[in-house]
Amino acid sequence: MKKIFILTGEPSGDKLASTVISKLKQNHSDIEFLSVGGTHLNALGIKSIYNLKDVTYIGFTSVILNIFKIRKKINETVKKIIEFNPDILLSVDSPDFTLRVSEKVKKINSNIKTIHYVAPQVWVWREGRLKKFKKFLDHILLLFKFEAKYFDNEKIPNTFVGHPLLEQRTISKMDLSNIITNEKKIISLFCGSRSSEVNLLLPILVDFIKMMNKKFQEFNFVFHATKENKDIIKNKINTEKLSNTEVVSDEHIKSQILHKSFFAVSKSGTVSLEICNAKVPSIIIYKMNFLNYILVKLLVKIKYANIINIINDKEIIPELIQSECNPKEIYKSVIYFLKNPNLIKQQISDCEKTLDQIRSKTSSSKEAMLVLSKYLIS
Repeated sequence: MKKIFILTGEPSGDKLASTVISKLKQNHSDIEFLSVGGTHLNALGIKSIYNLKDVTYIGFTSVILNIFKIRKKINETVKKIIEFNPDILLSVDSPDFTLRVSEKVKKINSNIKTIHYVAPQVWVWREGRLKKFKKFLDHILLLFKFEAKYFDNEKIPNTFVGHPLLEQRTISKMDLSNIITNEKKIISLFCGSRSSEVNLLLPILVDFIKMMNKKFQEFNFVFHATKENKDIIKNKINTEKLSNTEVVSDEHIKSQILHKSFFAVSKSGTVSLEICNAKVPSIIIYKMNFLNYILVKLLVKIKYANIINIINDKEIIPELIQSECNPKEIYKSVIYFLKNPNLIKQQISDCEKTLDQIRSKTSSSKEAMLVLSKYLIS
């Protein structure tokens, strides 16, 4: 029986991994799995060796403050992978954790094939990492076509698979009457999957809702949360007595709510592609502590935070970053869009054209599954 160890470092990686593994399980029933994963992999019957929260950190200072804990987890994870002795180690995103583990595993057992899903953003910063990856990565799966040149230059085997969030899915209709009890327009809110992101962005978004409620009565606000962060958000909403605000964590419900949404306010990240794919207009927000922000400004070599804007080299989706990420600026930006429906149409059109450039020919999960299958039979 073939074995695959799936290594993720945060909820978004867990979700991405599950889209590929679900396809793989349909075609191969004789694979044994083990993981560092979360609720999505667990739903596929794949056990995690410990809770994903144990390795989910954000920002430079968080990593520094938890450096000894992280190092201990890396060594513990390497030990478990070597004991499991998989044919393939599939690492997903979170490169500062997952690739450190992959590197150590490869040194101990070079027979384990190392495949990494979601290329580190060497086009943003630290391009020099590529020479190091070459020593321990057997294959890398790319979400965007433009990334290939970086890995080709170092002769690292790579495959463009596209982004799983761009896959066309059939949305099964569900009764949402227990969540949305009226016909008001929905504004979807995304404050991140990491608790540190939620702690920073949730109070800002709550104050934004209060500002909206003073002027408008025709909106419902729905937070899209992970199961891990759902209670944090619910407690805050209850404390603030926001009667027109709900929290959803079920993936099917979140998808249906998003497609029914009139507008979205989202933290910077891959979820923005999902919003664009649903043809929902949006703005992007993000905030980090001051030290992290200064370090990022010094190190990154791109002007924008959002991938749609990066690809176009212009601001298709407005970005409110750092000091601009406050309730008043979010309110002003949303109102500006609401008063200018032509801007909404233009943004949706521009996003559609961009997504067409980065979709795979079949689907991301199928393309990634085919790469894994080749390594299983080689």
